[in-house]
Amino acid sequence: MPNDLSPTARALRALGILQARPGTTAGELAVRLDVTERAARRYVAILREAGIPVQSARGPHGGYRLGRGTRLPPVHFTQPEALGLVMAVLDGRSAAADDLVGSALEKVVNALPESVGQQAALLREYASAAPDPYSVRPEPAVTGQLVEAVAARRRVWVTYRSEAGNEWEAAVDPWSIVVRHGRWYLLCHSHRADAVRSYRVDRVRAVRPTGQEFRPPKGLDPVAVLEENLGLGWQYPTHVVFDAPATEVAPWIQPPMGRLEPRGNGCALIGSTRNPTMYVQEWLARVPLAFRIEGGQELRTAVATLGARLTAAAVADQP
Repeated sequence: MPNDLSPTARALRALGILQARPGTTAGELAVRLDVTERAARRYVAILREAGIPVQSARGPHGGYRLGRGTRLPPVHFTQPEALGLVMAVLDGRSAAADDLVGSALEKVVNALPESVGQQAALLREYASAAPDPYSVRPEPAVTGQLVEAVAARRRVWVTYRSEAGNEWEAAVDPWSIVVRHGRWYLLCHSHRADAVRSYRVDRVRAVRPTGQEFRPPKGLDPVAVLEENLGLGWQYPTHVVFDAPATEVAPWIQPPMGRLEPRGNGCALIGSTRNPTMYVQEWLARVPLAFRIEGGQELRTAVATLGARLTAAAVADQP
């Protein structure tokens, strides 16, 4: 959870936890909010000051719970927030009538006061979103189980089906869910591989809890770790050498291309790929610096094929 949330935002998060899990203790609330127990009790006090009856009980079956008949405060949107919500949904996927997200958005827009929701309704009706051919929606129930495991820091067993159709089980410590270019990834430590892994959430077939706790790495940057991990462990190795120093090459290198290492007066890009042709045409060809392939026969072949095609195109109209 981001550390820059306001006390009110954390108090509302605490309210949601107590609503979903009656009997949550101060210690459990502190873990889920990623704060100290003292801070967790302060957020409970904020709820009580707002008139929300939060009851507490001691003993083995104690903890916090909401008073019977508690009515949660209504959610209020400003007009910019309402428009931003519709734009985010349209940007992420087509909000078709049979789409779960689209139908949920329609309910939200219809519930808004006319002064706030009119522009949002018009935007939803008259703006169209072309579907992203690369985005893949994971199963909501599976995604929810993984998110809950991430929040609770609980190890789970996942049943996974690879791109090749192979299916296997692995015990994993789920560190984070990362959405990247329309695809959802589970960043985790796999006990099967004893290494960091990034699994496509849409390929997770089942999630089974274990009850075992884990601690994620301190200072974890999920997006950075995912980007670095995406360039490792693929079928075809890549080893590209540049004569230019790493400081000049780095701006042109995307993390999934591999790891950039200093080498004498130049540097080397070491990684792997499952698609050498794409690696060359979409990534390497964009780098405006001289390079040579020192590892990966498949990558060398892809470079030679692209070079021959471009050379043929350049001389095609000459006598």
